[in-house]
Amino acid sequence: MKGNLYLVSTPIGNLEDITFRAIKILKEADEIICESTYKAKILLFHYQIEKPLIHLSDENQLQIVPYILEKLLSGKNLALISDAGTPVISDPGFFLVKQAIKNGVKIIPIPGPSSILTALITSGLPAQPFLFLGFLPKKPSEKRKIFKELFDFKIQKEKPTIIFFESSKRLIETLEIICQISLTTQISIAREMTKVFEEFIRGRISEVLKSLKERKEIKGEVTVVLNFFA
Repeated sequence: MKGNLYLVSTPIGNLEDITFRAIKILKEADEIICESTYKAKILLFHYQIEKPLIHLSDENQLQIVPYILEKLLSGKNLALISDAGTPVISDPGFFLVKQAIKNGVKIIPIPGPSSILTALITSGLPAQPFLFLGFLPKKPSEKRKIFKELFDFKIQKEKPTIIFFESSKRLIETLEIICQISLTTQISIAREMTKVFEEFIRGRISEVLKSLKERKEIKGEVTVVLNFFA
């Protein structure tokens, strides 16, 4: 009998943001697949869970996924978690899920926190339709091409609200690129969500950019939400 692969959502910051069901599954799983063993241990220690860990990354997935599949096909129940939030979204796991489905393994989602939805509902921008870009490319020219194409993009005659992840070190550069396309874009910067230094910066992109440039540095994880014509 084949085992199950559980996709378990974990906190995006505050360790209390986890469901009872997620804790139950993590306690019952034979092993836990994680992006970072260091970060996984912080969460598991907090909830007094001791389980063998399997490290999965974009770099090792071709070697480790067959090993994981072997365990699943032998009847082991495994849980997949990311460093934060819902696994597979801009995190390792897609290749594993695809191969597990191909081999007839049952995939069971355990819903929970998502930085994408958390940033969206706090932005004050239209919640639908929305378009998630994941992490942007590092090259400015590639970013500029993406936003030029999205400026006139519509879904059912509506301009979608756009969500993406960006490094705090490249945030100002990215906002400057968007400003070159539209100075009236409405934007919300969600920084360190659910953590001690949680912050939301909202307004016209030119005003937000000016405010950010006055800071000595920008720290933490950043999720950007914008709408060209909100």
